Amino acid sequence: MTNLSIRGLDDKALATLKRRAAQEETSVNTLVVRLIEQGLGLRHAKPSLTRHDDLDVLAGTWRKQDASAFEQATAPFAKVDAELWK
Repeated sequence: MTNLSIRGLDDKALATLKRRAAQEETSVNTLVVRLIEQGLGLRHAKPSLTRHDDLDVLAGTWRKQDASAFEQATAPFAKVDAELWK
């Protein structure tokens, strides 16, 4: 491994590198090495992960038989125990 010093990097660029490294939970050095390798075509960028906070992808995927079995299995949860609410 070789060391490299970068001169002439302005404060805005350095702040941006630090912010991005923090977002990616990595060091500035690791980020810079990756960006250089990607820029030179030596490494391919990994696709970003997509986070989902809903279950839309599952909507409409159950058959009637699946829905019926689920409803039967979860029916006891719909019963309210009046004694617990006194």
